Amino acid sequence: MPEPTAAQGRTFYLAALGFPLLVLLGGVIGFSAPAAVAPLSTYTSWLLGVVMFAMGLTLRPRDFMLVATRPLPVLLGVAAQYIIMPLAALLVVWLLRLPAEIAAGVILVGCAPGGTSSNVVCLLARGDVALSVTMTSISTLLAPIFTPLLTLWLAGEYMGLDATAMALNIVEVVLIPVVGGLIVRWLWGSGVERVLGALPWVSVVAIALIVAIVVAGSKERIVEAGAAVLAAVILHNTLGYILGYGVARATRQPVAVRRTMSIEIGMQNSGLAAGLAARYLDPLSALPGAVFSVWHNISGAILAALCGFADKRSRH
Repeated sequence: MPEPTAAQGRTFYLAALGFPLLVLLGGVIGFSAPAAVAPLSTYTSWLLGVVMFAMGLTLRPRDFMLVATRPLPVLLGVAAQYIIMPLAALLVVWLLRLPAEIAAGVILVGCAPGGTSSNVVCLLARGDVALSVTMTSISTLLAPIFTPLLTLWLAGEYMGLDATAMALNIVEVVLIPVVGGLIVRWLWGSGVERVLGALPWVSVVAIALIVAIVVAGSKERIVEAGAAVLAAVILHNTLGYILGYGVARATRQPVAVRRTMSIEIGMQNSGLAAGLAARYLDPLSALPGAVFSVWHNISGAILAALCGFADKRSRH
């Protein structure tokens, strides 16, 4: 993601603030009017594809150059993404003694790639935005391999899973749209530049619709499981932030890189996790991804504010 213009920066900032509100609104609509949302359930994969295509449109080939010029933080961050969050999910499941359906959903969130809104939060937190974009991109491109394999390995004892079908679905709704968006940006860069500011809102609306679909599909069980899911999501997200920062600090990375790794590892592509869970697991298994979609944007905004506060204190 190139440095945004002032207008684009304001748009990204408003999207980051509005994201949890719109996603929460999607959940409320799904809970209060499930019959109205039900016809949309067949479009989950298409909505995920829209999110990933919008992400691809924000990328340029040079965004991947960090793999060659600064390989250590990129490789370290991506490896931590697929090690820390799955293991943190297992720890959360064990600590909270979660039922099988929710446990599988939490683990799937942990096995997902980095979240698409992490780049905006990294910008607000004054992290290394170029590294953030590269980490998100690489972890997303690796998702067809690692997400189904890790989910099958770690969540297989809780729920049956067709890892091959999931991998093929991730290729369809993640890899192809991201690469397609990247190609369109390369071929029609000037046209994409004109709509770049609207892309965060496209992703926000699509994920809000996915959350509405997920909530509508498991309305009857949300009341009894809601508290456990919220506790699991908050604990999982917090562990990701802390352990991500800890890994970067232990390897003596600069402060901007520490913040980036914390944000990238703590924020997951929960929209993808929710969509995959709804299709391949149980409707209740999609609930952790839906709740994570709301919570990690709230926590990300809080984390960015804390980083700003720390910067002000360091200047005085």
